[in-house]
Amino acid sequence: SGLVHVKNPHLDSMEEDVLYHLALGTKTHNLPAMFGDIKFVCVGGSPDRMRAFAQLMQRELGLAGDGEELADICAGSDRYAMYRTGPLLSVSHGMGIPSISIMLHELIKLLHHARCRDVTIIRMGTSGGLGVEAGSVVITDVAVDSSFRPRFEQVVLGDVVVRSTELDKDLAEELLACSKQIPDFPTLMGHTMCTYDFYEGQGRLDGALCSFSSEQKLEYLRRAYEAGVRNIEMESTAFAALCGLCGLRGES
Repeated sequence: SGLVHVKNPHLDSMEEDVLYHLALGTKTHNLPAMFGDIKFVCVGGSPDRMRAFAQLMQRELGLAGDGEELADICAGSDRYAMYRTGPLLSVSHGMGIPSISIMLHELIKLLHHARCRDVTIIRMGTSGGLGVEAGSVVITDVAVDSSFRPRFEQVVLGDVVVRSTELDKDLAEELLACSKQIPDFPTLMGHTMCTYDFYEGQGRLDGALCSFSSEQKLEYLRRAYEAGVRNIEMESTAFAALCGLCGLRGES
């Protein structure tokens, strides 16, 4: 059907669904009227960056105004920022799996309540490149964990639940084809490794803790590269798992 779906039978019996961290709700807002025609969602870590992206899209889509007047739809919350330009939502997700996970649960429910169809969602963000030219754009073919496995582990009621991290391969190919039309825009496809931490989890030597040598770090990064990893960040496995389960065409 192309509808964004939720996998939670309890939602049907709730008379109101409050999206706490977006400062929106099914009783306080007319979500179908506000968001029913959304077709694209772009998410990224920083509120300022997502506002700048929304302003860029305002100009690119030829919409009225210069983008300066764009209002933060989630202004009632200080957790995330959300901007709308035509059929596109630009939303910040903060840093790391817990932060993007909370935002995505509420964003997916928002799209579900608004009865949105055929939504494409793309995560854009900075990442650490691995054996690639600085400034390159890596299109993720598979999101992998710190052991280079295509899986996202979530603890639910004390049990570890393992979810697939497959992204939309056709969308990845479309993005790669688009990149070839832009000069001086080095783009490649590869695995993206998602870690739970910026310092030790990514093999950095400059955190408050470090229990390994520079040689051990380099050996780990060499193994990651040989496993197909081309960049490292902190959100992609949760992003891929949630979008895949809820019928969103996703890419990172």
